[in-house]
Amino acid sequence: MDFKLISSVFDTLQIEPPARLTLLDARTLSAAHVFPAPPDIPALLFGFDSPELVAQVKTVLLTVYPKEQGVTWVECSTLKVERLSDLQPSTLNLTPSTCFYLPPLAEGTSFESFAEIIAHLRAPDGCPWDREQTHQTLRTHLLEESYETLSAMDDDDVDAMREEFGDLLLQIVLNSQIGYEYEEFTMTQVIKHIYDKIVRRHPHVFGDAQAQDVNGVLQSWEKLKEKERKGKKQDKGLLDGVPAALPALTQAQEYQDRAARVGFDWREIESVLEKIREEIEEVKTAQNADEVAVELGDLFFVLVNLARWKKVDAESALRGTNLKFKKRFGYVEQSAKKQGRNLSDMTLEEMDAFWDEAKKLGM
Repeated sequence: MDFKLISSVFDTLQIEPPARLTLLDARTLSAAHVFPAPPDIPALLFGFDSPELVAQVKTVLLTVYPKEQGVTWVECSTLKVERLSDLQPSTLNLTPSTCFYLPPLAEGTSFESFAEIIAHLRAPDGCPWDREQTHQTLRTHLLEESYETLSAMDDDDVDAMREEFGDLLLQIVLNSQIGYEYEEFTMTQVIKHIYDKIVRRHPHVFGDAQAQDVNGVLQSWEKLKEKERKGKKQDKGLLDGVPAALPALTQAQEYQDRAARVGFDWREIESVLEKIREEIEEVKTAQNADEVAVELGDLFFVLVNLARWKKVDAESALRGTNLKFKKRFGYVEQSAKKQGRNLSDMTLEEMDAFWDEAKKLGM
C-alpha cells in the first residue's frame, strides 16, 4: 500500500493522518487468531478481494473490538460507516483500493499503554509507594491477588474475574518493570520466554508431532520437560519444579500427576479405593497425636489421588465445600439471630434443624 493511497483515504475520511497508524494486509490478518496490534491506535486494513476474506477479518476484529465498534469502509471517494457486528461482507462492492478504517479504542485498552502507566508509577514523578516496592515486598500482594482471582473463579463471577485478572496482571507487569530497572529482565524477555516454551512444548500444534488425546499431550510434555532439565546446569528431578509454596492439596495432585505421566501410578481405581480403606484403618489405630498427623497426611494424599483418578481438582473441590459450609453456617447464624438467640445457647439439634433448612434452600 503506497503513501498516496493512504493520503487519499484520509482525504476521503476528512481527518488528518494520525501520528500513529497500524497498517495491516487483510489476507495476513485473516490468518490470525487475535487482532495483532494495539487497539488504542487507529488501524487501516487493505487488500480485500472477496466477501469471504472480509468475513474472516471481521471474526478476528471481534476478538478485540466491541460489537458496536464503528468501521468505515472507504472506496475511492465514497465511504460508509457501520457497526462491526452489522457489517455484511456480501453487500460490499470490493475493489483493489477498498480499505477499512478503525478508529482507536479508548486510552488504556492496549497492553502497551498499561505497561506505560506502570512504568510511570515507578518514575521519579510517579507514586512514592510504587517506587519503594521490590520483588520481595510485592510477594504478599501477588499471593493475595492470586487467591482473590481464584475466589472469583470459584464463584463463577464474570465481573469479578475481569477485575481480578486485571489486578493479577498488574503484579506481573510491576515486577517486570522492577526487573528492567535493576537490569534483571524485561517484559519482552518474560513474554518471549513463555512464547518459546509454549511453541516448544506443543510440537503437535506448531510442529510435525502427533498427539491423539490429552494423555498423549501430557506424556509428550513430560518427555520434553525431561530434555529441558537435562540441558540445564542443575540436575533437578521430576518433582523439583513443583513450587513449594503451592497449597498442599494442589501440590500433592501435581506430584501425583507428574509421577503418573511416566507410569508411576495405580493400574486401576479399585487399588486407590483399597488404599483409602487401609489409611482409614491406620488413622483409627494411631496411638498418639504425632501418629494421627502422619496417618491423616497419608489419607489426605491418597484422597487427592482418588480426585485425580476422577479428573477432579482436589483444591477446587475442597474450596467448593468450604464455601458451601460457610453459606449454610451463615444461614444458621442468621436464623438464630432472627429468633433473638445466641448460637452458644442452642442445642446441636436446634442448629441442625436450621442447617437442614439451608440444604433444602439449595445452599
